[in-house]
Amino acid sequence: MRTAIYPGTFDPVTYGHLDILTRAKELFDEVTIAIAEDSEKKTLFTLEERKELLLEATKDMPNVKVCVFEGLTVEFARQCGALAILRGLRALSDFEYEFQLALMNKKLAPDIETIFLMTQSQFSFISSSAIKWAASLHAGVSDFIPPHVEEALMTKYVHLRIPSNSKD
Repeated sequence: MRTAIYPGTFDPVTYGHLDILTRAKELFDEVTIAIAEDSEKKTLFTLEERKELLLEATKDMPNVKVCVFEGLTVEFARQCGALAILRGLRALSDFEYEFQLALMNKKLAPDIETIFLMTQSQFSFISSSAIKWAASLHAGVSDFIPPHVEEALMTKYVHLRIPSNSKD
């Protein structure tokens, strides 16, 4: 079975993420969304919240699984039996970082490929950070994220009164 993992923090999941996933699930028999427990980033949503948001967003995608992992991405890929790591590219500015990461992963795991997929142009400017910033200022973000994710953001920013100057 041709399996790939799609790693990230997904804080929160966006239509850009889902665009990559929708196309990737047609290329592989199974795609595992690998939610990283990344200690370097300060996330708005907990791991469990991010997992629930992704499970809801992918509930109609039978060949997609959602898992949480920590540690090296290539080690998780091996545990899943994945032959590829999927990475989305929005703009040229993403490429240098992603290229360095892919080269490091290739050195650590020569048997696992990194597959880059470009987002469709209408999603090229969307980032989780920008969406969180806009939502924190009470801007409409419904064009960028699924309705259940928007509701979760509003719960964080409106009901909990999280200050708008929160950093990633």
